[in-house]
Amino acid sequence: MKLLTPMASALLVLMLAATPAAAQESWTDRIKFKGDVRLRYETIDLEGVEDRERMRFRTRFGLTGKVSDDVKFVFQLASGGGDPVSTNQTFDDGFSTKDIGIDLAYIDWKIRDGLNFYGGKMKNPLFKAGGVPLIWDSDLNPEGVAMKYTSGGFFGTAGAFSVEERSVADDSLLFAVQAGYKFPLGDSGSVTAGVGYLAYTNTIGNFPFYNGRPKGNTVDIDNRYVYDYKNTEAFAQFDTRIGDWPFRVYAHFTQNNEVSVEDTGYAVGAKIGSAKSDGQMEFSWTYQDIEADSVIATYNDSDFGGGGTDSDGHMLKAKYAVSKKISLGGSLFINTVDKFLAVERDYNRLQLDVEFKFN
Repeated sequence: MKLLTPMASALLVLMLAATPAAAQESWTDRIKFKGDVRLRYETIDLEGVEDRERMRFRTRFGLTGKVSDDVKFVFQLASGGGDPVSTNQTFDDGFSTKDIGIDLAYIDWKIRDGLNFYGGKMKNPLFKAGGVPLIWDSDLNPEGVAMKYTSGGFFGTAGAFSVEERSVADDSLLFAVQAGYKFPLGDSGSVTAGVGYLAYTNTIGNFPFYNGRPKGNTVDIDNRYVYDYKNTEAFAQFDTRIGDWPFRVYAHFTQNNEVSVEDTGYAVGAKIGSAKSDGQMEFSWTYQDIEADSVIATYNDSDFGGGGTDSDGHMLKAKYAVSKKISLGGSLFINTVDKFLAVERDYNRLQLDVEFKFN
């Protein structure tokens, strides 16, 4: 395992270097640490194929360093090996040492008020209505460059990301643009709505990204992509309060313009509450339908339907904050998988979590 120590060291030196703005502060003032550990019990039941129980953990440790008044460096290590959509690690392999790797390493440069540049392995800068994992898993951190602009209620994002670098063929890239507006409604309500466009290059004839698993996408006899993936998306999110409880309703839609069948995905749902302080709770329900070639299956939710596309069904989640630093949670997935490419089966998954964090 390589943690790119020389590169990380160089970036830390750059971050700590005295600049006119930062020279007045000590290095301890310019660095903020954060971390979390989550323990999980999980059951998975795939009709006629899989029936298992397992214990897992996720741990992350990172820092944010102030380079100058306008630039900060974000760095984070996480468990889970190389999977781009999961930082979970299963308790197995006879007490073996577990993997850890670079989860985040990027620059956030505030060019001017409302305009930010991001470069490196970054948090996903694209908006997801209700946080739904229709297109992107919550653990996915893309690699490349992005610009984000906000002004009043308007927001817009453009990014160019490196997906697969090849020495003997053209690289696969992802280009993304997104724009939306947040409209206020009364004293405590708002509607956020917008559209976007996503385009992958050089997919046809290449192997599925990351580990060669199509995860629901159509491939040929040699396990290579059959289609391109160029998506339009539309989303809307309504936020208000019911008494003291935050309440949200959301919808997200996407369509792959390069195929004529199995080209559509959508998610709708609602959430009430916010488990951030002692004794607070939150509950959510989401329904998703993700057709086989509606999105690249490598990057959407790793839990829903076992990960990938060609699935539909419900996600039910609950969370209780014991304190600001400790929370209890549970997730239930009631899904149907392999609707188009294989034999349709029921897929059920239960997760029970306890999470500890510091910052």
